[in-house]
Amino acid sequence: MQDKNIAYSILELAIVSKGSTLAETFEHSLALAQTAEKAGYKRFWLAEHHNSDAIGSSASSILIGKIAEGTQHIRVGSGGIMLPNHSPLIIAEQFGTLGILYPDRIDLGLGRAPGTDRETANAIRSDFYQAALSFPEEVQKLQDYFSPYSASKNVRANVAEGINVPLYILGSSHDSAHLAAKKGLPYAFASHFATPLLYSALDVYRKEFKPSDALQQPYTLAGVNIIIADTDEEAERISTSLYKMIINLITGKRNYMQPPSDMTEELRSMSNHPTVQQMLKYTFIGSKATVKNKVKAFIAETQIDELIAVSHIYDHQDRIKSYVLFAEIINEINDAK
Repeated sequence: MQDKNIAYSILELAIVSKGSTLAETFEHSLALAQTAEKAGYKRFWLAEHHNSDAIGSSASSILIGKIAEGTQHIRVGSGGIMLPNHSPLIIAEQFGTLGILYPDRIDLGLGRAPGTDRETANAIRSDFYQAALSFPEEVQKLQDYFSPYSASKNVRANVAEGINVPLYILGSSHDSAHLAAKKGLPYAFASHFATPLLYSALDVYRKEFKPSDALQQPYTLAGVNIIIADTDEEAERISTSLYKMIINLITGKRNYMQPPSDMTEELRSMSNHPTVQQMLKYTFIGSKATVKNKVKAFIAETQIDELIAVSHIYDHQDRIKSYVLFAEIINEINDAK
């Protein structure tokens, strides 16, 4: 077991449960962030997704402002902004403004994927796939806009110049690992749904990392799905909403998150499908004791610096409870060192 303390954070998609409105969902996101702040979470990130009834975080920069306004010290940011969807200038202006309004609290995580289907990606930006190929250059443009030395340029983001908004590279491949290492930026792996290359990508990043003004040593983050309840049986029942959501995603359905149900043989069979199992490989479900053992093993195997928990749970209070118990688990692991 590594000696360093593990930081713990939240990735939020503003999942819309069946029967809830978007307005209620956004208020639940804020309430979760406020709970997370009290529970010692380091950061609260929102992920950009589009064209899904179940996901409310499409305008993530606006939600980041709402969360930052309603909290005091927890870091708030994007996990991530899908940069090929946007002009780097506009993102620099948005996050520079957030960085001025909420000093030293805003993170800018950057991803290359569209966060949606191909048709929607084309609707967002007709040259999306060309922009995706230019991702390293687009990241550099962002860094230039945030530089305090960009005032002499003809095109500027004056609200971003010299503002402290750390950049993070998000990804699930060796390409993102190479880029994060080359630029000396923190690297967040999307292992909460893209699992196959976790270990090899972390290895690439650590071996190739070059110190930068932003970061002197490699810093790794990994996403994990967490569902914790009082008993293993209760957690399994709550988890049926997650399995239904993943099955809908795989089959192209965009339904709201469904309420939990008994784990029927049909649902169990579908949840054991190899595609579902691969997507949810790093999913820890059960009582606090059960999940603690799984999380300890994951930390020991990955030597990760920070865990980003994702809890897709239908009921707001069940989700709050799961995140509070997860914080207790990490604190107990850290205290045991």
